[in-house]
Amino acid sequence: MNSITSLQPLTASEDVRAKLKNGVEIALLDVREEDPFASAHPLFAVNLPLGRIEERIAALVPRRDVPVVVYDNGEGRTAQAIRLLRTLGYTDVSALAGGLEGWRRSGGEIFIDVNVPSKAFGELVEHVRHTPSLPARELHDRIERGDDLVILDARRFIEYNVMSIPGGRSVPGGELALRVRDIAPSPATTVVVNCAGRTRSIIGTQSLINAGIPNPVYALRNGTIGWTLEGLSLEHGADRKGADISAPNLEAARSRAEHLAGKAGVRYVDAVTLGELLSNPRRTVYRLDVRSPEEYAEGHLAGFRSAPGGQLVQATDEWIGVRHGTVVLTDDDGVRARMTAHWLRQLGWNEVYVLTSWSGLPTETGQEAPQLARPLPAVEIISVEKLAALTPDRQTLILDLASSPVFRKGHIVGARFVIRPDLASQPVIQTAKEIILVSPDGIAAHLAAPDLAGTGARVRVLKGGTDAWKAAGYPVETGLDEAKALSVLNDVYKRPYEGTDNAAEAMQAYLDWEFGLVAQLEKDGTHGFRVLEQV
Repeated sequence: MNSITSLQPLTASEDVRAKLKNGVEIALLDVREEDPFASAHPLFAVNLPLGRIEERIAALVPRRDVPVVVYDNGEGRTAQAIRLLRTLGYTDVSALAGGLEGWRRSGGEIFIDVNVPSKAFGELVEHVRHTPSLPARELHDRIERGDDLVILDARRFIEYNVMSIPGGRSVPGGELALRVRDIAPSPATTVVVNCAGRTRSIIGTQSLINAGIPNPVYALRNGTIGWTLEGLSLEHGADRKGADISAPNLEAARSRAEHLAGKAGVRYVDAVTLGELLSNPRRTVYRLDVRSPEEYAEGHLAGFRSAPGGQLVQATDEWIGVRHGTVVLTDDDGVRARMTAHWLRQLGWNEVYVLTSWSGLPTETGQEAPQLARPLPAVEIISVEKLAALTPDRQTLILDLASSPVFRKGHIVGARFVIRPDLASQPVIQTAKEIILVSPDGIAAHLAAPDLAGTGARVRVLKGGTDAWKAAGYPVETGLDEAKALSVLNDVYKRPYEGTDNAAEAMQAYLDWEFGLVAQLEKDGTHGFRVLEQV
């Protein structure tokens, strides 16, 4: 059972649902690892594992007096999470009464998988708008005949590059309305949008229909999963991308995007009104740049995070931790932010704004900087050169806090996989004489080092993390030996729509689950989705 004492405030499931229905800001945090989270959770729960709170909470929940409700399923992490959040300055933190089981007993609907609000919304969009789709075999036959068509993959480029429909090109969802007129200038060209499963295909296709292009537009029914289940071959390593944008087509896309934003109730801000939003102490504000990561790195507004539009609609909970928070989007073309905003409004976000001008606002370059809830602690550092020169010793442990997929792709030889909550409970760690903590960029290792203060071991953190080790040319090994791992491998949920080694049964079960989401939404009653029926 959870170690929740009477001294810790409890919030009833009914009160959480009331806030969700009434538009009151609230963060509902599931502090388990991702795999158990994916097995059962409320619709608007945000997965924030206990060991990752210090890394992610400041970006997910930037306002520290917003109501935060924490739960697990009896693993004992809730009390630890509440204590940690309070030390980080969060003042309105409570436990969900009864945890996940309490939510279930109170009549709360239980969902599986990840990014469920977006996936359920996609199914609702198809249900309401009757978004047209093509089965895999029909698309295959059209390709074989040489029909006039283009296939646009709405996923991130990295996903497209792993596996794609033959002949398809990468046009992430937020780019579709911006680039489609130049990719398919003839109105006779059929446009087919695909993803791995259903959501991004549906939303991408409906985006183009909403954007008013004259072409026939279809979603590839069930994406690469449907293609694979039909026994068709995928392409691997493709690198085709979208076209450049011509001035007339940019103007046409911008005009339509502005129309759609107006229909959806999107509002606009400039530098002055943005400042007013940010200065409101009762408002949680998210500033998000919906352009590509490459454009963001070349130059962006200070204080804005990188959130490519297609992914933001697909996985809103990865950027926004407070339901009913305020969202401000920006781009430099007048299309992508408005298109993304018109979807977020339909997803039940009441306060959605587009920044109309960058004038008077500071800009910066480079990748997005980490947002930490407090400064990194002072710890003893070891350089990659000194670590490489260490003589292997049975009493020296190299502990890697990377996610299990990242660990598998490459880790320091001899390093052992562990998640942060297990650092204090493993006997082999308690008896070590020397511990080297590593993580991909070193941040998680820095944050975790104080957890080992009571072991008596000399604890050092690898400067620059495993990224620096690899950059210096030192060897790594791949794979993950479960017998040597110090934690159960449940930190990441195995998605049945990613990668190339998924069982047919798992893929079909995933599709069957998606088909049932509209009915689940109706039973849940907290979603607030409102699909535009006329655009």
